[in-house]
Parts: sequence; C-alpha cells; structure tokens
Amino acid sequence: MTPTSVRQNLQRIQERIAGAAARAGRKAAEITLIAVSKTHPASAIREAYEAGIRHFGENRVQEWEGKRAETDGLAATWHLIGHLQSNKAARAARLFHSIDSIDDFAIAQRLDRAKAEAGITGKLRVLIEVRVAPEATKSGAEINELLGLAEKTAGLPQLELAGLMCIPPFLEQAEQVRLYFRRLRELREDVVKKLGMALPVLSMGMSHDFEVAIEEGATEVRVGTAIFGTREAK
Repeated sequence: MTPTSVRQNLQRIQERIAGAAARAGRKAAEITLIAVSKTHPASAIREAYEAGIRHFGENRVQEWEGKRAETDGLAATWHLIGHLQSNKAARAARLFHSIDSIDDFAIAQRLDRAKAEAGITGKLRVLIEVRVAPEATKSGAEINELLGLAEKTAGLPQLELAGLMCIPPFLEQAEQVRLYFRRLRELREDVVKKLGMALPVLSMGMSHDFEVAIEEGATEVRVGTAIFGTREAK
C-alpha cells in the first residue's frame, strides 16, 4: 500500500461517511474515523497520519509496544480496540489514550489502579464493549450486566466512561447488521436514562458496514481494510 493509495482510500471513505451522515440528517464532522492499524507496520500508520488520520486502533498491547517507537512524535490518539487481558491492563493504561473494549469490572479496576500508580494526569477514556449477539467467539459484557457495569465503572476516579462499543456478527449484507447497531444505540439510551450520565460515544461499524452504523447513530467507526488494504497473513 503506497502513500498515494492510502490517501485515495481515505478520500473515498470520507465521502462515504459524509453520504451516510447526510442520509441520517447528521454532519460528517460528528463522526470520528479510527484507522485500524493492527497487523500493519508502523510505516503504514505514518502514511495514514500524513494523509490526515489522527485516531488509530490496535488490537493487542504487545503489538502496539513493538510499533510505538517508530511512531514517536505523531500527535495521534491511540485506541485499544481488542479484548484486554487482565495481566496486560497496567501496560495498556500507560500505552493508550482510550481503552475501547472494557467488558468486566475487574478489568476496569485494574486500569483505574494502574492509571493512579503511573501518575499520569487526566482520566483514561474507556468504552464498554457489549456483546450484542450470542456468539461464543466474541467478547463483551452481557446485555443484562451492562447497567451495573456502567454504574460501577463510572464511579472509578481515574476512568472516564464515554460510551459503548460493539462488534456485531459479520454478515455479507451490511443491511443485515443494522439491528445490532440499533440495539447498541437503544442500550446506550437506556443507560443514560436510568443512570443519568452522559455517554456521547457509540463506537460501531467497520470497513464493510460503517455506513449503516452511521445511519444508526455511530459517533466513531473503526476502518482498517478499506484504508490499508488486505492484511498480510501471518
């Protein structure tokens, strides 16, 4: 993937974001594009940064540690979007600006302690990942546990609970995924109403379905393949 093709891909995605936002009566500026850079080298991140992207998503703590030095100096926001193992929570709290995949309170507590011990000023932004479909291979908090998890996480002093995230089933027709995005939006509205807290972020939608996600209220979309191309098999 060359810098030119990354820039061209980004332009096409921005046009699609604008189109989806217009269909929903929204502004494209309301949607944050997170470039999913997992399995792609640091050089690809730099190319995307030069093309204008400022938010990047990584799946694994260890992989990001290996790229971090090569991206030093980039004024970007780094998101952990993959499942976080408890034994890596302390490292994640120091390495990322946002942990977008909280799925239980024990992880939230570890992040809270690690943030305090690291002495880094400001709160760590977190999102709760919700398992919107009964897939055994997917992580995420169960729907019936969401309200309690949100209330307890919001009470941790070092964390800022900003919203919800989901990874719905992969379906060939993007329209078939709409009900899962709608479900996450409804869950967010329910938590906001019952707990009286602001949860402005809905992180949902990937390369093949982000337009539908935007139509259903996504404020952040996570796009990898459509920006960087197909990942190399390991």
